[in-house]
Order: sequence, then C-alpha cells, then structure tokens
Amino acid sequence: MTHHAYHDPAHDPAHDPANLRQVLLGASAIAIVGHSHKPHRASYQIGQYLKAQGYQVYPVNPRLDSIDGTPCYPSLQAVPATIDIVNVFRRSEFLADIATDVLALPPHPNRCFWTQLEIYDEAVAQKLAAAGITVVMNACIKIEHQSLVQKQSL
Repeated sequence: MTHHAYHDPAHDPAHDPANLRQVLLGASAIAIVGHSHKPHRASYQIGQYLKAQGYQVYPVNPRLDSIDGTPCYPSLQAVPATIDIVNVFRRSEFLADIATDVLALPPHPNRCFWTQLEIYDEAVAQKLAAAGITVVMNACIKIEHQSLVQKQSL
C-alpha cells in the first residue's frame, strides 16, 4: 500500500509534485522550528542538508543560543530575514501556537508552512491556507527535495 506524504493530495493541488518543486526552487530562507544541536536528530541532519543545498537556514529554538556557530533564534519573529519556508520539527500539539507566530510575520506571497513526517493538524492547515499560506504537512522536506529538485539537475 502506498503511503501519501501529504494530507489528502487528491483534493489539494498545492501538494502535487510540480507545486512542491516550485516551493522548494523558489525558496532561499528556511526557518527550522525545533532545530536540535544534536547531530543524531533529524532536525539537525536536515538543517545541514538544506544548508549544503544552498538555502539560508535559520534555527529556531528558544533553549539554544547557537548551533555549530550559527545563531539560534528564540522565535520566528526574531529571525532577521524574510522567511520563505517555516519547517516544523515540533509535535502536532504545538502547531496551533506556531501557526499563530507565522500569521504574525510580515506578509509574504510565497510563504510555506511545512511540517515533517507524522506532524499534522487539519484545523491549523485550514487556518493557514485561508490566510494564503501554502501548507505541506506530514512530509520530509529532505526526501521531497531529493526527489523533486536534486534529480532534476543531474
């Protein structure tokens, strides 16, 4: 049985591969909410991967001052850049609060709210989508990047 990485992709054209590829190619700044400083954690490994792919990565974790010399920010509002993708590595119960923070950011026509595998909240997805924010939930940004962007450049 094939497991779809996105919530109900058949009814949400924003999550088809062409649109995901466009989100990834159009982004330059990615905030990683819940970025860990521990090398064995997925958020750390994906942050390193995204940096290696040329993205400007902004770790967001109020418990850390820096990760490998890169400043770590206590909130999305503290990030000193326009964020294209907010990539979330926090449990689903924290998504409503993170969504509130995203909605408080200055408007950005191509902003994307992306949660990692197993992280999903339908009400939050609907609220963000209603505000014009692209929402991708329950999908690994590294896997999608490798599938949709990397192989295109070979």
